[in-house]
Amino acid sequence: MEKLINDIGYIFSTIPEIVTKLPITLFIAFSATFSGFLLGILIALIRFFHIKVLSQLATVFISFIRGTPMVIQLYLTYYGIPLLISRIAESTGNEFDMNALPSTLFAIIAFALNTGAYMSESFRSSLMAVEAGQFEACKSLHYSTWDSLRTVILPQAFVIALPTLTSSLLAMIKNTSLAFCITVVDIMAQARIVGSRSFRYFEIYIAVSLIYWPICALLERLLLSLEKKLSRFSKKAF
Repeated sequence: MEKLINDIGYIFSTIPEIVTKLPITLFIAFSATFSGFLLGILIALIRFFHIKVLSQLATVFISFIRGTPMVIQLYLTYYGIPLLISRIAESTGNEFDMNALPSTLFAIIAFALNTGAYMSESFRSSLMAVEAGQFEACKSLHYSTWDSLRTVILPQAFVIALPTLTSSLLAMIKNTSLAFCITVVDIMAQARIVGSRSFRYFEIYIAVSLIYWPICALLERLLLSLEKKLSRFSKKAF
């Protein structure tokens, strides 16, 4: 019984030190989700309107993202982008410091590309779910394509896609735990640092779960509340 109490005490004693890296985790998660959101809309519109060449490239991009592990995408971004920039710099007679860009930036890019690919499929399905009469009504009122999308189509598609977007954000917060693979010191990396002092990794991972769990639960509750408030608009006719 005493050992159990000591283990529980150790778990809670490590949480304050681990949680110091929470801002980094949340910064990566929200930055990548927002960037992925914009990328997802762009790709969805490209595929929805069947824009030549770009539509095929978008299909290949989505297939690659969905067909490769997230950790591989992190490594490709972390090593590939500096290498590409370095080659371009060399071709122009300049030099590029490989350490000039922070690891956090590569994590955001990799997660944004991953999220954008998955979100694009959700947005495309949502666009297809909007009643065809909405498009016709916009044309009859002489709306431009951009005005139709901005004021009528996209708001409805967003409401339809919101449950999937909620899942994407929650998944992103948990996926940031992979960022330590490219030397980003987030919650998971900090937990491993703390755990290396005592080798009590089981207790450390319990502590990490006690950090992720309430954060995801709170965000889920907030987003579900937003979904309920916005869902009434999905039933309104144009």
